[in-house]
Amino acid sequence: MNGLRSVALGAGLIAVGLLLRGASGELALYWPWPIAAGVVVLLVCAVASVRNEALPRAALAGAGLTGLGAWFAGWVPANTPGHSYWPWALISGVVLLVGAAVVWSRQRGGSAGLVNRWSRRSRRNDGVASWWSILRSASRFAVRRKATVLRPSLQGLTSWQRLRVPTRELATPVARVGGLRVWSTVEDVTLRLGGPRTGKTGELAGRILDAPGAVIATSTRTDLVEVTGPVRRLRGPVHVFNPSDVGDGSLPSTITFDPLSGCEAPAAATSRAADLIAGVAAPGDGGDREYWAGQARRVLAALLHAAALGGATMRDVLAWVADPDGAANEVQRFLRRSPEPAYESDALQFLGTNERTRSSICATIMPSLGWLTDEKAAKAAASGSFDVAELLANRGTVYMLGAEDAQVAPLVTALTGHIAREARRIAGSQPGGRLDPPLTLALDEAALICPLPLDNWTADMGGRNVTIHIAAQSRAQLRKRWGDTGAGAILNNAATVLIFGGARDADDLNAYSTLTGERDERVETRDTDGTVTSVTTRRVPVLSPGQFAQLPAGRVVIIRRGLAPAVGRVQMAWKRRDVKAARRANVWADRLERWGQGWQRFADRAEEWASQDKYAGVRQKLGVHLDVDRRHTTASGTRVHADVDGGGR
Repeated sequence: MNGLRSVALGAGLIAVGLLLRGASGELALYWPWPIAAGVVVLLVCAVASVRNEALPRAALAGAGLTGLGAWFAGWVPANTPGHSYWPWALISGVVLLVGAAVVWSRQRGGSAGLVNRWSRRSRRNDGVASWWSILRSASRFAVRRKATVLRPSLQGLTSWQRLRVPTRELATPVARVGGLRVWSTVEDVTLRLGGPRTGKTGELAGRILDAPGAVIATSTRTDLVEVTGPVRRLRGPVHVFNPSDVGDGSLPSTITFDPLSGCEAPAAATSRAADLIAGVAAPGDGGDREYWAGQARRVLAALLHAAALGGATMRDVLAWVADPDGAANEVQRFLRRSPEPAYESDALQFLGTNERTRSSICATIMPSLGWLTDEKAAKAAASGSFDVAELLANRGTVYMLGAEDAQVAPLVTALTGHIAREARRIAGSQPGGRLDPPLTLALDEAALICPLPLDNWTADMGGRNVTIHIAAQSRAQLRKRWGDTGAGAILNNAATVLIFGGARDADDLNAYSTLTGERDERVETRDTDGTVTSVTTRRVPVLSPGQFAQLPAGRVVIIRRGLAPAVGRVQMAWKRRDVKAARRANVWADRLERWGQGWQRFADRAEEWASQDKYAGVRQKLGVHLDVDRRHTTASGTRVHADVDGGGR
């Protein structure tokens, strides 16, 4: 009420001043002062309305005094009584403005100011990402600012030409928040966590479809191939590596991979041994497990190197591991051809150690060669070369399928590791040290069939334009495969984490809730008749563990680097237009093929019917009638021509 009275008083004073301006006499000379008094009253009301904020009050008062002094200096007649006092108002206003600006800049520039701004922004948006923050850090416009870094081949283009490059050549859309898409660049690692049948594979299939270059995709089911294969075939060659015969023969392997390929080089043998052991290495951190895994990698590398130098096979390696004493002479003979004498030393140490230690090493190696007992897996590992450079140049796709029993995991891991390492080597010789176009690794159920050293790769591969998309069921699954340290490294290195619903583990749910941060929640206290008696504020999680567990289908929580958490919607790949168009094209192609086969069968039957002897008489009669009709037609035509010629003459 007092505020309304003050506003009315100020407006009245301004009105009095305007009336005096039109009056005559000596009193009219004082007309600016009622106006100035009214402005001061209104200014005091405005300053008083700003509660508990000294800096805005000072800035508002300074702006008002500065404006009042400038008005006196420029528009008030010089013969007005007290006109000489206007500089004091101007000086006071400028001092207040400058002081407020200095204090504001110091507060804003320090850590306290930065934290306060974050807090105000969080309160304003209830702890989630605003449309402006998404537009600034995760939109297509933010991606295009790094275009020449992500794709070095674009450096030779003009700005206008770069604008015409599709955004999907630089990044992939992972979700939609409201009307904005959240994009992940080709150098970023994405991780999706969620229970079974929550949509992880459907979303991951979209990343395969959007990949601008070659793709390596792993899965335990055939649906990934069925959904994305027809579209990927339009962009480049498609290969399948299916050593477990997932799908019961519906998707046979079109490529083979011999783990001994390239092991003539010592470095390749070491990497291949590490991949094979990683496929079955016991989970966990440190301790005896890591010790025996390290010993097994060292011995298996020497055996692979010896087999490659001596022209042996993987079955020979299996026999050497099963009977080290019987293989001692042969292994030593092959390793004498090696340019690196350390391998022969490793083999001699293994062969000369005590029986207990040697048995432990062999027991660690044997599971990594267990796929040799499967005839189909052994056939998929037949001799053959796989040209990684050609795959990258043609933007091809390799689907690697493996059963959940993980018996073929060492073989799948070895092939994936070979392609990734070869791609990294090729990237080193390209501009900027990056593959252009990039290579995409879409690892569905990575912990089951392709346990690569992702704790290291997620930190290194992105800078070489090897994009890694990981799908796992939970943090517990990551810890089981890569240990606490490795799982923590994967989570830290992932630029974008998509959390699907379906989780029930309390530790995981609490960890997800902690990642979203906290927000202020107003709590109202009411009396018995519903009147609000007090309002307090408390800190609560932005998203509670229960909200994570109850996420509906198609919804994900996006935790992205440099962005507050956001709840978005993901698109399942089978709902995309390009997938539906490819499916319709395949349906029509199948129909046309069936129609063509049906027509061919009809033509074959007609030919068979015409060649049967029992219809020879009918054919003869038909032939006689046809000859008579033909002669009659010819004679008629001759008479007609004769009549025409005669008429002409």
